[in-house]
Amino acid sequence: MSLITTDWLDKNLFKEDVKILDCSWHMPNTKRFGKDEFLNERIPGSLFFDIDKFSDPLAKFPHTIPSADLFEKLSSELGIKNSDHIIVYDSLGIFSAPRVWWMFNYFGHKKISILDGGLVKWKNENKKIDKGPEKKFPKSNFKCSIKHEMLALIDHVKENINNKKFELVDARSKGRFNGTENEPRPDIKSGSIPKSFNMPWTECINPITKCFLSKEELQKKFNEININKNSKVVFSCGSGVTACIVAKAFEIIDGNKFSVYDGSWTEWASQ
Repeated sequence: MSLITTDWLDKNLFKEDVKILDCSWHMPNTKRFGKDEFLNERIPGSLFFDIDKFSDPLAKFPHTIPSADLFEKLSSELGIKNSDHIIVYDSLGIFSAPRVWWMFNYFGHKKISILDGGLVKWKNENKKIDKGPEKKFPKSNFKCSIKHEMLALIDHVKENINNKKFELVDARSKGRFNGTENEPRPDIKSGSIPKSFNMPWTECINPITKCFLSKEELQKKFNEININKNSKVVFSCGSGVTACIVAKAFEIIDGNKFSVYDGSWTEWASQ
């Protein structure tokens, strides 16, 4: 149950083993701040998961996956237990929550689900909203068990150009992929990694409901770039966030051999 409905969450909001995380993060050029919006409007009982805080503070590139020690420390401070069923959502429907879904998977957490449609669908259905200071849970002792196969590094991507072992799928817009549209980070040129395919993350989402497309619809999208559930795939984007949306879409069609190139285009273009 890695994708849950708003109705399911509504019925399970206050279960002791359910932890709800607002993972809202916005592109730097939007001037929107997830924590500020969280304090004004959130699903009852939810905690704020700061994607920037849950990143390697010494890394050169944004959102670099943190060490297991740091992830354990920050998760424990939020009161997250290994036995918890974690529900992640964001304020745009489906945008940054899949990044956190991927992170918890990478660090070996067994029960992690994305709220399909996120806060957008929740509000459209007039479900209860909270605001003000967030609820505090007692500090826990969260432990990681890393799944190294879920993370791709730049050396893997370089080797794959001449010695193809996987398909590389870029989740950015067509314009950024083709080099005809500017990157949101002004110091990074647009373009694409050689021999990669483009599948914009927006094509995985229903623009009205903000939910993932059906399994059948997603299968058609992957078929267009000759990828099926048995393919081995690495997903990339600008800085490792929206790649996780398309990675989740791949899991929906029963794909299980995938990883995320954490440095993504920002790292590649900075070489």
